[in-house]
Amino acid sequence: MKASSTHKTMIPKATRQLLRNYADRYETADFLVGDPSWFMHQVAGAENQEAMAFLASCLSYGNRQQFMPKNQWLLDCTQGDVHQWIANKKFTASLPAGDNQCFYRLYTVDMMHRFLLAYSRLLNQYGTLGRYVSARASTGLEAINAISAYFAQCDVSPVLPKDTHSACKRLCMFLRWMVRDHSPVDLGLWASFIDRRTLVMPLDTHVLAQSRQLGLLSTSSATMAAARHLTAAVAEVFPDDPLRADFALFGHSVLAIPSPLQRSFNARSISNE
Repeated sequence: MKASSTHKTMIPKATRQLLRNYADRYETADFLVGDPSWFMHQVAGAENQEAMAFLASCLSYGNRQQFMPKNQWLLDCTQGDVHQWIANKKFTASLPAGDNQCFYRLYTVDMMHRFLLAYSRLLNQYGTLGRYVSARASTGLEAINAISAYFAQCDVSPVLPKDTHSACKRLCMFLRWMVRDHSPVDLGLWASFIDRRTLVMPLDTHVLAQSRQLGLLSTSSATMAAARHLTAAVAEVFPDDPLRADFALFGHSVLAIPSPLQRSFNARSISNE
């Protein structure tokens, strides 16, 4: 299944070329510097990479200078053995139940404990998150629904959305990491059962602004409908791999931001979903 075909506006030739040029320029190993995807490349083995990617995506919203150290803290706690740290409930020593101190923004320590406890149950029942998803999904949207449905039972909605009413930006980003293969950034661990043409563009307020500036979207709301509309639009340029446009939009934003500090840490603001 390809991206939604409801989008019918043809993208101007100059914009198409700009998107292709930016994608070529920015989908490189250098993209990892300062990006949350960097963390999944710091561990060995598919199980650890998948687990680290999932944790990193769940924490990646707000200011990068704040959430990147939190991801690093989790990586340090696991000592690189992320899968076993979760599956064997080793996280309880660092993130105890009942601790209502703030862990990160809307997340308390207790909420992180409950999230990881649910993730631990999933790993012990299915082996990996990928095995759980593969039995329930063959498209990006189905995968988002499957993951949301599992964690919705655990009352950790700030960490993961309960449904697809929002743009589900962090889950869409995680799926890009898991599904797109032959990339210096994305891992492609789920490429065998999710078609990359069905992935949904990770959409936050910043990507929304860039897309509006380029004439790819007209809405000002970061919703799932808008994310799918944008995906259909960029599929005109990248029909076999629509989310390659995520790198292009990143490139467009970098060139629009003059400050090196902003360029390193805040070029892509990541919203709550």
